Parts: sequence; structure tokens; C-alpha cells
Amino acid sequence: MFDKILIANRGEIALRVIRAAREMGIKTVAVHSTADSDAMHVRMADESVCIGPPPSPQSYLSVPAIISACEITGAQAIHPGYGFLSENAEFVQIVEDHGLTFIGPTAEHIRVMGDKITAKDTMKALGVPCVPGSDGGVPDLATAKKIGEEFGYPVIIKATAGGGGRGMKVAMNAGEMESAFMTARAEGKAAFGNDEVYIEKYLTTPRHIEIQVFGDGKGNAVHLGERDCSLQRRHQKVFEEAPGPSITPEERAKIGKVCADAVAKINYIGAGTIEFLYENGEFYFIEMNTRLQVEHPVTEGIFGVDLVREQILVAAGEPMSFGQEDLVINGHAIEVRINAEKLPNFSPCPGRITAYHAPGGLGVRMDSALYDGYSIPPYYDSLIAKLIVQGRDRAEALARLERALGELIVDGIDTTIPLFHVLLQEPDLHSGDYNIHWLERWLAENMEK
Repeated sequence: MFDKILIANRGEIALRVIRAAREMGIKTVAVHSTADSDAMHVRMADESVCIGPPPSPQSYLSVPAIISACEITGAQAIHPGYGFLSENAEFVQIVEDHGLTFIGPTAEHIRVMGDKITAKDTMKALGVPCVPGSDGGVPDLATAKKIGEEFGYPVIIKATAGGGGRGMKVAMNAGEMESAFMTARAEGKAAFGNDEVYIEKYLTTPRHIEIQVFGDGKGNAVHLGERDCSLQRRHQKVFEEAPGPSITPEERAKIGKVCADAVAKINYIGAGTIEFLYENGEFYFIEMNTRLQVEHPVTEGIFGVDLVREQILVAAGEPMSFGQEDLVINGHAIEVRINAEKLPNFSPCPGRITAYHAPGGLGVRMDSALYDGYSIPPYYDSLIAKLIVQGRDRAEALARLERALGELIVDGIDTTIPLFHVLLQEPDLHSGDYNIHWLERWLAENMEK
């Protein structure tokens, strides 16, 4: 087992890793930019190293600075959290070349799954159901139009190296194809340095369902059920829950086994999430995230496992502490993402926290790096907290969420907390009757005016 690990991240996810490591008796090293000198993850770690100025490319994305921090402190392994370098195959290779351990998948698995076309081809070969679409990249507009005619509109054009909703455009009919195709290519080039795109049939009323998988790198893998992440704004998740209110036990067992078998066949190591669109009882693969997810706490809640602890265990060559037969769902869990954003436009709202009080009580978990007097820097993602609740069933979890939101105090800045107070009054949210388009339509009608 490792004596010391370095966390190549910041904020609540860095704290999350520190907590798991501390319970395992492992010392931790926090890295930080000059803007994060007073951040909670810096205070909580056993050691800290300043790795550069505020801009991410000069600090949290600086591979030489992170490797140097390991060498200075004697850290043996690096946990990437999520975001930043967590899915950077080149970084993983450099880590390994320096005799360090990357707490996550191999560089090859990240590389394969990081390219949407290669990932889809790989999953098809492994027996995972996929959305009908182009056979690889689409070279030009004429080919795109032929594909649109073949599969029928609407279709969605996606950047092969895309993510976070960038490089994705929908063509509802032939007349919209040229604009959508050219825009997707341009966004892909600007955001990822790659203008290759592919085309898929656009499902009109799907839910977003993701399957949590975990492998030991030795051909053994399990699934930990699904999460429903259908409430999204601009392809960004807002509200996540497990288990999914629309998934039957039979569907869960079937698609879960397909996913676990697939990652076992490729000797996948660590946590991963296979994401699907789900419509009319059918699952369609869209991508695999080769890292811990922001919404992992809802899975931990219903299964009673520590996914970060398991990541560290298998990275050190130890076996997983559970098998598929040990994974039994207990209750229902919900997470809401709280951002430092001003409604109704969701514009970033950094600033100083003048008062902070986290909710508590049975079934309430608050993952956050906030504290009274903390100044949220303007340089990074606006996610500042995740409120997770658990109940014996979905109705109890929703009631607990409403109660916990009423206790939560974050003063000094604007946040998205008011959004959830209003959403919890919506009958569709309580019935679970929504799809991936529901929230944007609701926002257009109720808030974004």
C-alpha cells in the first residue's frame, strides 16, 4: 500500500480524496495555485505544494509542476479527481514513466475511450448497445447529408474529441444540416484542436442513464447499478439520483452485466462510468468516462461503498473489497449540484463567503470546500458544493432534500440553491416523468426570460 499520495486537483473532490486516504492511514499532498493558498484542501492535507499562478495551464494542468511536487514530497501515487488531467492519457504515461502510480485507468484505456468513434467501435465489439449512426468520422457535408437521409432526421453531430456539451449540434431536418455540421466542426476545432465529427440518430425523448463500473485490472469487474442524470442544462448535469426511477430490476441486471462483462474483457482498472441514452426500454451507448464521476456519492449511498478507497486499493495491486454478490441496493439517493452562479442566466458569481452553514441530520451529506470567509476565485469551475441525501425510498429522499436545502446557508454570493427550491415544487420531478430536454424547456418557461 502507498505511504503517501498526491492529489492533482482542488476543491471538494480534493477533500474527498484526502478523507478516504486518511481513513486508510495514507498521508496526502495537496497541490495548489497561488489563488488557492487558503483553500480547504490545502489546510486539510498533510503537506502542500504551490505549483503555479491562478491560470490552470500554469498550475493544475502543468504536468512538470505536478511531477516535481511528487519528487519533492516523496509521493508514490497521484489521484487526479475529475476534470483537469483525470482523462489525459499523455499525463498517465508520464506519471508511469517517472515510476509513479496513477490512481485510475491505464493510458491506453483513457486514449481509446477519449475518442468517441473509437470508444463506440470498441463498445460495439464488446456487445454494448449503441446509437445508430455513422461508421466513423464524417469527412464532409455531402456525406453528412447522405447519412441524414439514411437514418432519418433528427440527427446529432458530435465532435469526436468532445465533452461537456461542446461540439454537439442537432439538425432537425435537411435544411439545418449544413449549419449544424459546420458549427460542430468549428467548436470541436476551437475547444479540442480536432474538427472531426460523427453523426448519430437523435433520440427525441431519452433519459440519461449511466452505469457505474469498477474493475481490478486483472479481468474482474462489477457494476454498481445506474444513476439517472436526465435533468440537465446545456448538457451539464444538475440533479442526479440512484437508482433511476424508470429502470426495472430486470433492466438493471441485464445492462449492468453487459457493462461489467465489457470492462472485464479489457482488464479495466478502477472506476468508470458507461453512459447511455435510454428510450422505450432500450439503452444506447454514448460515451465512457474513465474516471470518478461528480455524482459518485449517490452510488456510494445506496451501496454503502467508498469508491475512492477502492480506487486506491486496486491501484496498489490489492483486490476489490466486494464482489457483485455483495452489492445490494439500499434505499434511494439524490445529489444536487450547487454552483456559484447568478440566476436566471447562470452567470459565474465568484466572491467572498460571508456566512456558511451546512445542513445535517439523518441521510444528509455535504461535499464542499466552503467555509466562512472563503473567497471563491474566478478562475475555475463554478461548482462549489454537492448536497447528497438518502432515504428509504425516493419520496423520503425528496422530502429530505427539501428539508436539507432549507437548512443550507451560503451568503455573500449568488448560487443555484433557489433553483432547487422551485424545482422541488414541480409534479414532474416528484413523479420522475422527465427526460433530458425537460429542464431546459422548464427553464425557458419559468426562469430564463
